[in-house]
Amino acid sequence: MKLLSVIMPVLDEEAEIVAALEALAPLRRRGVEVVVADGGSSDATVVLARPLCDRLVAAPRGRALQMNAGAAAARGNVFVFLHADTRLPADADRIVFDALSKSSRVWGRFDVAIEGRHPLFPVIATMMNLRSRVTGIATGDQAIFCTRAAFAAAGSYPFIPLMEDIVFSRRLKRQSDPITLGTRVLTSGRRWVKHGVMRTILLMWGLRFAFFVGVSPERLAKWYGHARGMA
Repeated sequence: MKLLSVIMPVLDEEAEIVAALEALAPLRRRGVEVVVADGGSSDATVVLARPLCDRLVAAPRGRALQMNAGAAAARGNVFVFLHADTRLPADADRIVFDALSKSSRVWGRFDVAIEGRHPLFPVIATMMNLRSRVTGIATGDQAIFCTRAAFAAAGSYPFIPLMEDIVFSRRLKRQSDPITLGTRVLTSGRRWVKHGVMRTILLMWGLRFAFFVGVSPERLAKWYGHARGMA
């Protein structure tokens, strides 16, 4: 029997969690399992999330650790890793199962669109999708999905504070190239607007380049936190 588990890592998301989980309600009615992995929220996230998901697990803080905890608790044989500010298409379960069944590949991701009116958002999304198609590397905003077996073979998400999606993609690529779905998920542009669109673009480019030339994820996480704090 096929079962899709959507795994959502959260931390202090009380402002967004209800909308995020209510958007998954149609999928749940069709049998999709929703697992929320909380990293120690100090607000009402857990209370709000509990009645709107199938499983709520506590995990150490850190997106990689939370997603691994969610996967360990999930019952599905296919996982979708979804950020709280990203919305799946209404028929995401069918899309994912169809894509996997028609291919020998074991993982993939969606294209992304950025919600908001800023004129650069379509350009940013197009560049993100193009970069992913060229490199075979996916980001968390693109709702990475994989089979349970592929997740286990990849050794789960790495225990690093930043760039975990890049390393996870590299591990999955050892098993197969990704399925690159043209169907789009919709991710919020709030963080781009909050910290400045151009500033965020330059920050992310800088972090990725630094990671590519060998700067450790731990140092990158400190730079990232400092840059956010200066916004």
